[in-house]
Amino acid sequence: MSSPDVPTYKRILLKISGEVLMGEQGFGIDMNTVKAVAEEVAEVAGMGVELCLVIGGGNIFRGLSKAAVGMERSSADYMGMLATVMNALAMQNALEKLGVSTRVQSAIQMNAVCEPFVHRRAQRHLEKGRVVIFAAGLGAPYFTTDTAAALRAAEMRCDALFKGTSVDGVYTADPKKDASATRYDSLNYMEVLSKDLRVMDASAVSLMRENGIPIVVFSIREPGGLRKVITGQGVHTVISSEA
Repeated sequence: MSSPDVPTYKRILLKISGEVLMGEQGFGIDMNTVKAVAEEVAEVAGMGVELCLVIGGGNIFRGLSKAAVGMERSSADYMGMLATVMNALAMQNALEKLGVSTRVQSAIQMNAVCEPFVHRRAQRHLEKGRVVIFAAGLGAPYFTTDTAAALRAAEMRCDALFKGTSVDGVYTADPKKDASATRYDSLNYMEVLSKDLRVMDASAVSLMRENGIPIVVFSIREPGGLRKVITGQGVHTVISSEA
């Protein structure tokens, strides 16, 4: 087990679902929750960990659900991408209030509010200790933010992809609906796919498998949870080829 003060990973991509940012609300952005998540990120960045983030947009607009009720899929997905930009700007604001230098890079160009995604520029930001938030998914419809997170983690040569959720790992069933559900300490990629555990999209899991990048699933709602998990402590599930 790692020392409480020594990070297990040097560079990670943190994927946060948009729903986390709602807090106890039913919709939108709860700034107290954004501040709490920003404090978690700032603490880990202060330990010298290089961090990039991908935040979903489901708290504002979920493209797939809107497409299911009649909206044209491409239009719905583009609207979802814009929602991720709004979340990214909210997180950037919260981080910079804590003194953390942050850049937002969007897959859809909107130079008035953020940088376009440029691979080498993003690498340089990370090397300088800046937190980079990737917004607007991949800039194309039919791809989820899970897939975008997996691709960016591979492009940035991250040591792990951390998925911050509302539960403390991967369970045999939804623990909110099934009291008998049990948590896995570890899984391999093929188990996740074959058991259809839906931790992330199959394409995202496959991309992590191809690049040998572990997926760490933990609760972003637990105070200090990110720091604990990144130092090998705390409750979480690791998905890798060795599980």
